[in-house]
Amino acid sequence: MTTPEIFLYIIIFLYGIIIGSFLNVCIYRIPKGENIAKVRSHCMSCGYQLKWYDLVPVFSYLCLGGKCRKCKTHISIQYPVVEFANGILYLIVFFANGFQVTSILYCMLASALLVLSVIDFRTFEIPLGINIFILALGLIQVVLDYKNWLNYLIGFFAVSVFMYIVILLTNGFGGGDMKLMASAGLLLGWKNIILAFLIGCILGAIIHPIRMRISKENNVLAFGPYLAMGIFIVALWGNDLIQWYLSAALGVAG
Repeated sequence: MTTPEIFLYIIIFLYGIIIGSFLNVCIYRIPKGENIAKVRSHCMSCGYQLKWYDLVPVFSYLCLGGKCRKCKTHISIQYPVVEFANGILYLIVFFANGFQVTSILYCMLASALLVLSVIDFRTFEIPLGINIFILALGLIQVVLDYKNWLNYLIGFFAVSVFMYIVILLTNGFGGGDMKLMASAGLLLGWKNIILAFLIGCILGAIIHPIRMRISKENNVLAFGPYLAMGIFIVALWGNDLIQWYLSAALGVAG
C-alpha cells in the first residue's frame, strides 16, 4: 500500500467517525420524534449545550473520561462505539469494494444499517425514514446500472413479498423488516437480497439463543440487526459467495 493510499484511508476513517457522531444523534432522536438537525447537542442529564470541542468524535469522550464536562454524569459508551464502528465500516467498504461510486453508496448503506440496528435492538421498530433512505440508495444504483434494472426491480419483491405473506399468515416478521428487505433488494438485486435474507436468518438463529442464555434476554427477536448484517456482508461479498457456492455445487455434481 502506497503512502497516498494510506493517507486516503485515514481520511476515510476520520470522515466515517465524523458521520458516526451524527448517527448517534439519529439513534437518540428518531425514536422520540425529535428534530435531528435544528436542536443543538446537549447533555441528557443537565441540558448543558455542548461546545465544538466537546463534539470531536471519539477523542472528546476519551478526554472527558466519558463524563459530561459540567455535571460529570457518565456518558453512554454507545457514542464512541458507534463513531468508531462507522469509521471501521467505511474502511471495510473501501478495502473490499475499491475506490468507486458504489463504495460511497455502500458507506451510506452501512451507516443506515448501523442506525436501524441500534434503534431496532432497543425499540423493536425500524424507522420508516431509514428504509426510505435505503430505497433512495437503491434508486441511485438502478440509475447507475440501468442496463440491469430488471435485476433490481425483482430484488425489490424477491424477499419482501415472501415476508408479506408470512406476516399475513403468522405475523412472523415485522413490517419494518419487510420494508428493509424491499429497499435493500432494490439496491442489491434479487440474487443478493435472497442471500442476505438467508444469512440474516442463520445469524439470528445462532446469535439470539446465545444472547438469551448469556444475558437472560426474552424470546422476542429484533430481526433488523441480523438482516442488516446479512445485507452488509452481501453488499460487499455477495457475488463472490454466490460464485463460490455455484462452483462448489457444480464440483460436487460433477
